[in-house]
Amino acid sequence: MLKSPYLLFLGDAQDALTAKVAQGIKDWRPEFCVGQLRLPGCKADLGLKDMTIAEARAAGAETLVVGAANRGGVISQSWMASLVEAAEAGMDIASGLHNRLTAQKPLVAAAERAGVGLFDVRIPQEEYPIADGKRRSGKRCLAVGTDCSVGKMYTALAMERDMRDRGIKASFRATGQTGILITGSGVPLDAVVADFMAGAVEHLTPDNDADHWDLIEGQGSLFHPSFSGVTMALIHGGQPDALVLCHEPTRTHMRGLPHYGLPSLEALRDVSLDMARIVNPDVKVIGISVNTAALAAGAAQTCLQEIEARMGLPTVDPFRDGAGRLIDALG
Repeated sequence: MLKSPYLLFLGDAQDALTAKVAQGIKDWRPEFCVGQLRLPGCKADLGLKDMTIAEARAAGAETLVVGAANRGGVISQSWMASLVEAAEAGMDIASGLHNRLTAQKPLVAAAERAGVGLFDVRIPQEEYPIADGKRRSGKRCLAVGTDCSVGKMYTALAMERDMRDRGIKASFRATGQTGILITGSGVPLDAVVADFMAGAVEHLTPDNDADHWDLIEGQGSLFHPSFSGVTMALIHGGQPDALVLCHEPTRTHMRGLPHYGLPSLEALRDVSLDMARIVNPDVKVIGISVNTAALAAGAAQTCLQEIEARMGLPTVDPFRDGAGRLIDALG
């Protein structure tokens, strides 16, 4: 487990989505966050106090969390001076990026001198089986999206929170770096060898009580040419009983791919059901989660109402308005 509280490192993030790791921690574990550290040119802002390493340490920060997730998931050399400074100041460092903190020689040397820890949470910590597709007891809900970074994790976290408030047995199952940093456990699915990804999801969502729900954190999109494989592994390994469609209505093209448009919600519904029925013929789409963060309140409500009228499914922004109607639809 990481030591808290955290200093959230945004680096030189070029937009808010690049800092989605830090944003997720701030939204779901605000009590862990001392402040943010931004380098010159950073265009993301969590609304936390801007701090230097020394200020954060004096305020009690125990861990610097790399909260930026650039395309490709790499540790930028422009960040290295700040990371080394944090280690020398006595702070552990945690990252969910693909290349490892423990492979950065200047940082490793600084950490060894200071006696602090380097935590690569995107590195699998155990060996996973090959999936066998056998049915498991308990129930599972998976969020699937029209694109990457549209609110799949927030949907699952909001559903878990509200289900537990109702006394329903529910567990959020983290499958990505942000979810793991928020909850302290999970499977870094996009770092698992491809043949074992579906098996890792089976391992993450084992047999459970008949009335227990696993809320599986979605990843990627079936329609995203770069990241569809991880979504397929979640669908087949998760064997969902319920699917929630996730969408960001202001998006004009696939994340990072301006030459690819977004699919319709109808297409997402149909393709996701076809894929999920391979492992669970009884799977259903139970609702739609819309990330309305970019819309004013009135425009958000209009958007939700229009989608619900068109799709005939409960349509909500679960982070903004609560996940109650999605939970009701689980049956």
